[in-house]
Amino acid sequence: MEFGITLKPDVSVERVQQLAREAEAAGFRYGWLFDSHVLWKDPYPLLTLMAANTERMRLGTCVTNPAVRDVTVTASLYATLNLISGGRMELGIGRGDSSRRVLGKRPTTVERLGESVQLFRELTAGREVVHDGHRARLSWANGSPRVWIAGYGPKVLRLAGRVADGVILQIADPELISWCLGSVREGAREAGRDPKKIEVMSAAPVWVSADLEKARERVRWFPALVSNHVVDLLKRYDPKELPEGLTIYVQDRPGYDYGQHCEVGSENEGFVSDEVVDRFCIVGDVEAHRKKLKELARAGVTQFNIYLMCGEEEQTLEIYQREVLPAFR
Repeated sequence: MEFGITLKPDVSVERVQQLAREAEAAGFRYGWLFDSHVLWKDPYPLLTLMAANTERMRLGTCVTNPAVRDVTVTASLYATLNLISGGRMELGIGRGDSSRRVLGKRPTTVERLGESVQLFRELTAGREVVHDGHRARLSWANGSPRVWIAGYGPKVLRLAGRVADGVILQIADPELISWCLGSVREGAREAGRDPKKIEVMSAAPVWVSADLEKARERVRWFPALVSNHVVDLLKRYDPKELPEGLTIYVQDRPGYDYGQHCEVGSENEGFVSDEVVDRFCIVGDVEAHRKKLKELARAGVTQFNIYLMCGEEEQTLEIYQREVLPAFR
């Protein structure tokens, strides 16, 4: 299993660079940024700085979407960053959540997501495409980044199986990941692909402490974030088509304030139980983290991506470098 970090772009520019350097030195191979341009700083200038402050770390959005920016813009940004970073860019993309909903707009369709992935690959490889009825080509682009598709629903997951290099599952529940991978593998088989060649990312916050009460309070915001996607799924699927472990906890959800998105101690998290926190995140002492990560690996996870935004970031990196990562090398 490989390891990555995701930073929320509300920290200072200096801190983004510092944490990228420290994470790379600690053995983390991937560095990701959220893309929600209204709530936080735009990720692309920060990814440029991360590329300049690292040598080996692979970098990208976790995740962007094809509705906020035209795919030609995203392709040009990535092609440029691929030149700056020496070919270290990776695209994380989904239907869109906070960057769309904060503006009162809905996530885009699965069909548009799939079309955008295809256009992105062609454009970043320097090949000509027809986009909105017009020919377009990034003649200077060279080398298409790998594409990771994020989602929870069967349609998006099957799309990831058909076309993506990797799938992003924003959850650390081995049982739910196993359920999600069923649709990914189905999509891969439909496209004649080997499901084993598709990378699998589990992305979630962690907190290392024997004080479970404190640990849970640092990460309780995350299942509240996931609930936005679950509520969206319940509008598009019969609940019987989805695992109860993913849907039942949103029954008493009062709503969601995107002004407090991803904030520790926010008012959004009040409905989230300890049981849900323990399933969706990784909390507890070092041994509990090792055990949960091994369960994720057995479920098929190839990268665990820490949402490094709960406080004490340097301490988390140091503990994982010393006590956790060596067990997975």
